[in-house]
Amino acid sequence: MILITQDLRARLLSNGAAHTETDHVPVVKLFNPVGAATWLLTELDADGDTLFGLCDLGFGFPELGSVSLAELQAVKGPLGLGIERDLFFHARFPLSVYAEAARLAGHITEAERLLRQAAAGLSIPLPELPPDMAERSRR
Repeated sequence: MILITQDLRARLLSNGAAHTETDHVPVVKLFNPVGAATWLLTELDADGDTLFGLCDLGFGFPELGSVSLAELQAVKGPLGLGIERDLFFHARFPLSVYAEAARLAGHITEAERLLRQAAAGLSIPLPELPPDMAERSRR
């Protein structure tokens, strides 16, 4: 699997080239299919290898930091499985919200309740609920 497509690379590079510190929305989610490691990445340095984002190696202490794309691509686990890209990931909050929710949960999470709690705690406006979520909440 291609971890970073050309479109994702362009978005990550654009975020990495920003001259002001910005709380970017994650561009891509990578994960270990046979482990607990997960990465929510927002930026790629001009070197084309250094990614920045929320990194969770599965030890209960997710943190903001950098990771090498080449090292992620080189990982081979049981049965030769490597790191994969979550094809269905769609970020709805800036990275700070995911980082705060991960701090509360002890791991990267996409749980709506925790993300909304984290956003409220950081005084970040909440995005609109997607139609299917709004429909369920009315029942």
